[in-house]
Amino acid sequence: MQLAAVVKAGGVVEGAALLGLTQPAVSRTLAMLEKRVGEPLFVKGRRPLQPTPLGRELAHHGMVVMSASRKASETIDSFRLGRSGVVRVGGTPYFMDGLIAGMAADFQSIHADIRIEQSYGYISDLKAGLTSGQLDLAICPIDLLDEGSGLVAEEILPGRNVIACRVTHPLLVPRKLKPSALLDYPWIAPPPTSPLLADLHSLLLSLGVTEAKIRYSGGSLMSVVNYLKGSDALTILPHSTVFSMRNDRSITALPLQIPHPERALVLMRLKEASAIPAVENFAKHIARRFEELRHLIKRHEQAVVWGG
Repeated sequence: MQLAAVVKAGGVVEGAALLGLTQPAVSRTLAMLEKRVGEPLFVKGRRPLQPTPLGRELAHHGMVVMSASRKASETIDSFRLGRSGVVRVGGTPYFMDGLIAGMAADFQSIHADIRIEQSYGYISDLKAGLTSGQLDLAICPIDLLDEGSGLVAEEILPGRNVIACRVTHPLLVPRKLKPSALLDYPWIAPPPTSPLLADLHSLLLSLGVTEAKIRYSGGSLMSVVNYLKGSDALTILPHSTVFSMRNDRSITALPLQIPHPERALVLMRLKEASAIPAVENFAKHIARRFEELRHLIKRHEQAVVWGG
């Protein structure tokens, strides 16, 4: 590297300055190198310094080393500043598809060198992924985090469900929507392991029944949305997920208050996990975006007359 710097700069003093070294130190290194190879590295008596063929070839290898060293330093700096790296995030499907994927794309428009590896799971799978080191972050709704779990959870959105339907659904026509009218239409059931399934059962109990006309179940968010768009079916979804699709004008929420789940959407991680800058930057971005979403949803709720 020192030989390459001298050849590139045209002199020992200049080459030493390029590397942040002193001229005597570089001169000693070059003398030791010449002694080691047993051949001169520079043509004697030439000013500025002119490398011999062997000196030029060795300097070429030195330039490769210099370039690799510079790239290594840039990689370290980028990692420390959270501008590069990998973020492994898992979460419940509806939230990941409806909200997190878009937030991840927004994040990467700023941090293009950070790779995000997304996976799906519910609470037990996500806890296992965090404790085994397979996940850095989990985004999911929880009721209460067990003491001694070794995990910490940051609330990013309070629990709030709505009844979703297509924007031209007949139940959107009446001025006063009667809750009993919900039972006149078919329903889409959430996936069996989703906490939304328990919320659907709570809703039915509040209506005085234990069963609804289930016509479709277990689909992804996109399949549920497409089914809603093509039918008069109803389903229960997080308000934030429905709100995020407001610009598509395909599905909406019935203006009807339903029982609130005793849970919140959280950002979960290992309590004793080593801080990885890229992960910290992504977590801050998600928390910030949800804070913005919280205010937008609140304004929307204040503008809607919710029945009950």
